[in-house]
Amino acid sequence: MVGAPILVFDLDGTLADTAGDLIATLGVLLERDGRAAVPLSAVRALAGAGARAMIERGFAATGAPLAPERVEELFPVFIDHYRERIAVETRLFPGAEAALARFAEAGFTLAVCTNKSEELAFLLLERLGVAERFAAICGRDTFPVHKPDPRALTLTIDKAGGRADRAVMIGDSQTDIATAKNAGVPVVAVDFGYTDIAVSSFGPDRVISHFDQLWQAVASLRALEAPTCTEASPCT
Repeated sequence: MVGAPILVFDLDGTLADTAGDLIATLGVLLERDGRAAVPLSAVRALAGAGARAMIERGFAATGAPLAPERVEELFPVFIDHYRERIAVETRLFPGAEAALARFAEAGFTLAVCTNKSEELAFLLLERLGVAERFAAICGRDTFPVHKPDPRALTLTIDKAGGRADRAVMIGDSQTDIATAKNAGVPVVAVDFGYTDIAVSSFGPDRVISHFDQLWQAVASLRALEAPTCTEASPCT
C-alpha cells in the first residue's frame, strides 16, 4: 500500500528465536572436528552475528581458532546443514504473530530487513507461516549493501512500496539501531534478542520487552501517525 505507514523488522532475535537451530548447526561442525559443543547459554549472543562469526568464535572458544580460509570452507557446509533444520527449534517470539496481524489490519505495510540471505529468510518465514504477511523480505544479498549501511533499510522500504518518512524499524541489536538512525528512521528495540549488552545503551527510540507493547510504542513515535484505534485494536 503506497503511502501507508510501514514497519520493517529484523529477523533473528527480533521476530524469531533462531538461536537453537543456529547453535545446533555449529555443534555439528564442532563435533566433526572433534571439539566439544558450545552451550546455548554461552553463545546465544552469537546467533545474530552471522554464520562466519559463529564459526570463528565457536571454534576459537573450543580450541585453536581457524584460519580465514578454513572459515570460508566451512561456511557453505554450515549453510547447507542449517537450511535442512531451519525451523526445527525456531519459533516466532511470543506475541509476534498477533502483532503482525494487528498492524496489517490497521493498514500498515510490513517488511523484513535482515543480514540472513534472502533465500534463507524467506524459507524460514514460510516455514513459520508468516511469509505472506510481508510486502518485501530482503536479506544480506538482496541489494549491493547490507546492514548497517542505511541503504539496506531504505531500499527495503522502497521495495515494499513504503516511504521512509512513514517507517519504523524494529530490531534487537546495535547494527539494527545504527542502520535505522543513519537512515533517519525511528527504531524500536526488543530487549529479548541476541546482544550481550543492554540494547537500551545503543539509544533506540523505544524499547519493548514483549510484542504486546509494540502497538503503543509505534503509536507514541511522532514520525508516524498513530495507528487507527478500533474496538479490536484499542490504543492501550
